[in-house]
Amino acid sequence: MGSLPDRRARQRRSMLESARSRLKGWTLAGIGTAAAIAAAGVLGAFGARHEPLPVLAPASQIDTGEWLLRPLKAYVTAEKYAYGTLLKPGGKALVLEVEMTNRTAKSTKDYFDVLQAGSTVVDPATKPFIVLTRDSTMSPELHPGMPERMAYIWQLPDGAAVPASFDLTVIRKTYKPRDNLYGLPGWFDPTPAGTLTIPVGAGPAGADIQP
Repeated sequence: MGSLPDRRARQRRSMLESARSRLKGWTLAGIGTAAAIAAAGVLGAFGARHEPLPVLAPASQIDTGEWLLRPLKAYVTAEKYAYGTLLKPGGKALVLEVEMTNRTAKSTKDYFDVLQAGSTVVDPATKPFIVLTRDSTMSPELHPGMPERMAYIWQLPDGAAVPASFDLTVIRKTYKPRDNLYGLPGWFDPTPAGTLTIPVGAGPAGADIQP
């Protein structure tokens, strides 16, 4: 049987070994769970990152939620003024002319991020000038249901060659009658809707984009 101190010592050792066993099991389970979660996250991110966006036809009419867009012409100009926008001396600008129709119920100028140029031609952080071509008005509000010809104008980096084409990502928004923050209607959740590859013509008189 042994003495009372011996029995207590054996009980303590048994309890300690049991606790160590449980701790080891919990640790292994935790590592396994964490590894599984991490693996799932990596696989999910990999799948999302490699999911291709739809490729849109350059001359098609594109529905972005708020707008109907139809690319018309793209070219590079070295003229001092491009629809009233002043270029720096020796600079060039990439110009995309597009027909835009406001599909909403009120006048708006919420079009600054609807077209995002790829990094191979311009700096993606550079915002374009946006001009109404018929009178060179800068960033006007466009009225519901009235198609207007607009020019997106990006300043090219110094010494940049004239590209044969350039890539754009088209951004679509979703209308919500009540948003989560203020409970008001509006256009939310900007999401890439597809990509465009636009041919670049030789100067403002270059050919229009063909279907």
